[in-house]
Amino acid sequence: MLNGNIDLILFDVDGVMTDGSIYIDSTGESFKKFNVKDGLAVELLRCHGIKTGVVSGKASAALTERCEKLGFDYIITGCKNKLPRVQAICNELNINWEQVAFVGDDVLDIPVMEKCGISFAPKDAHELVYKYATHVTEASGGQGVVREVTDKLLLARFETLEQIYEVLLSKIIADDVASMEQ
Repeated sequence: MLNGNIDLILFDVDGVMTDGSIYIDSTGESFKKFNVKDGLAVELLRCHGIKTGVVSGKASAALTERCEKLGFDYIITGCKNKLPRVQAICNELNINWEQVAFVGDDVLDIPVMEKCGISFAPKDAHELVYKYATHVTEASGGQGVVREVTDKLLLARFETLEQIYEVLLSKIIADDVASMEQ
């Protein structure tokens, strides 16, 4: 059973928001492939007042750019020991671990997953991670995990997907009307 009292959701990136692949060009610059469906999920969480963030063991320009563009509230990269950083966010927001959801796919994510109220693992996560995940997604990493988790979390608060997306669609329409009036 999912808890509808989540105030913060944090995501690992590689293997959750991406399929874990890193593309490197001839100049040595790295690139990652993100699923566009996940971007709408971040906006949807924002519309429902849920804080969002990424806590990634790796750091790259592509990662930071994508996360900034999506509007995550917290972007923590190059962080192998994630627990103290997540605790600092909880302290800042004055929330407890039961109000936190985390999505991770590898062993570096386990300490945070153990403490959170809800934890998710993509279906292709490392085998050990399943032991600590309260839920496993149908999607593999990079294939819409963020969107799937968002829908499931919000369905714990609302009865239908229509109710979940109504606030987002209303915001989009209002933004379009406002831009036409300028």
